Amino acid sequence: MNVVTLRGRLARPAEQRVLPSGDRLVTYEVTVDGPEGRAETAPVVWFDAPTTAGTMEADQDVVVVGRVRRRFFQSGGATQSRTEVVAEVVLPSAQSKRVAGALRAAAAKVQEAAEGG
Repeated sequence: MNVVTLRGRLARPAEQRVLPSGDRLVTYEVTVDGPEGRAETAPVVWFDAPTTAGTMEADQDVVVVGRVRRRFFQSGGATQSRTEVVAEVVLPSAQSKRVAGALRAAAAKVQEAAEGG
């Protein structure tokens, strides 16, 4: 089961771009509290995100629900990799009812997997 939830602050404003396939991609850098109070940053990508996803600003507190993936690509003649969170939803944490619903849905996926479904 590959489910991840993050709560943190955007390290910079959201970035939007249109891929050659025509799909729209929004990227974020989410800073979370790590061990011993040290900040850690997680790259987040959201495919086919709603238009409003690109308007999130730096320092906005957000909740991300998605999955972790590692992708490989060629750069400078060498194979490189990047680990990132692929978002299903990114919500401002102030939207508590929507956040609670997204977290319940993620927990239900985990529970279903634990029960062998």
